[in-house]
Amino acid sequence: MSTTIDDLLSFDEEPAGEARRPGGGRARWVLRTLTVTAAIVVVIVVGLRAVGLQVSLWVIVAGVLAVLAVRRVTAELSPPPPSRAGARAPAGEEPGTWNWSARDALRAAINGWERPLDWCSDNRERFTERVLPRLGELADERLRQKHGVTRESDPARARTLLGEPLWTFLGTPARRPPTPRDLAVIVAELEKL
Repeated sequence: MSTTIDDLLSFDEEPAGEARRPGGGRARWVLRTLTVTAAIVVVIVVGLRAVGLQVSLWVIVAGVLAVLAVRRVTAELSPPPPSRAGARAPAGEEPGTWNWSARDALRAAINGWERPLDWCSDNRERFTERVLPRLGELADERLRQKHGVTRESDPARARTLLGEPLWTFLGTPARRPPTPRDLAVIVAELEKL
């Protein structure tokens, strides 16, 4: 029976529901740890000797045991594996855990505005090219949903509904990017539509 280095270094967690055998469980774990430690120490010593370095055997053994101990502790503290993608969440109360791997639509929407606003906060051309058209699309969508018009389909009515400051802001390129306070006023006006 041959054992590779990958087999020696692989770590398989025991299933939580499976009970340990009362006899030989700890002895088997100690024997396995000693075997893995010996194999790794031999590989390290041979590697160091091949390049002409000599390090105390006890330092190498202590280092290998420390790495194995850290690996064991981190494996014990790691979160459970994520649930399968096709699994359904049980109805009723939430389990009290957050699915960090899930795609959050609100976070994606916020990032869709946060990045361009941050990117063009000091650059008028970037603001005019990137953010102003998005604000115009947002205004057109609000006008279309609430009033059945867009700035292009009925400019006179859209101008009346938007109000002169918002119409001017959306229609003319700014000389400087608006301040956060100015953007807050613009967003408030858009929300009033």
